[in-house]
Amino acid sequence: MDHFYIITGGPGSGKTTLLNALKQQDFQHSQEAGRHIIQDQLKIGGKALPWLDPAFFAELMLSWEMRSYLLATQERSDRPYFFDRGMADIAGYLTLSGLSVPDHVRQAAQHYTYNTTVFIAPHWPEIYQADAERKQTPQEAERTFAVMVQTYQAYEFTLLHLPKTDVKARVEFVLNHISPSHT
Repeated sequence: MDHFYIITGGPGSGKTTLLNALKQQDFQHSQEAGRHIIQDQLKIGGKALPWLDPAFFAELMLSWEMRSYLLATQERSDRPYFFDRGMADIAGYLTLSGLSVPDHVRQAAQHYTYNTTVFIAPHWPEIYQADAERKQTPQEAERTFAVMVQTYQAYEFTLLHLPKTDVKARVEFVLNHISPSHT
């Protein structure tokens, strides 16, 4: 789907702020899997948490991302649809966690098609903040960014690094780099 764009990067790099600003301009986007899964698991006393069972957490993220993709395809529109991370993020997360990437995760990253241009938010120490769901240290956030670069390149995506600037300029950057037929 050439109008499906991924926005990825390390935690705390301004992805959600950017997606919310794009939504204000009437662009649809998916919800981030990891944060919502953590919130839900904490509510129910579940074990699929990155600090308890990273493999189980990854499986729930995969399921969430597959469902998000399905919902986006039901929009039946050629307007850009933005994803708060993509299938390849799960492979990157598993790699970062020191776990092997199962074949079905690799298959998902290859089967579910997005635009080959991926926007990646670089590690940005000046805005990074930990919270109840984001427990990574700044160093882990930086490593996450590096692993996402490697992972998306391995899946042959073209990465466009988002500028470290205000959200308005980031929105303009994204809109200037998507297909003109989509805006």
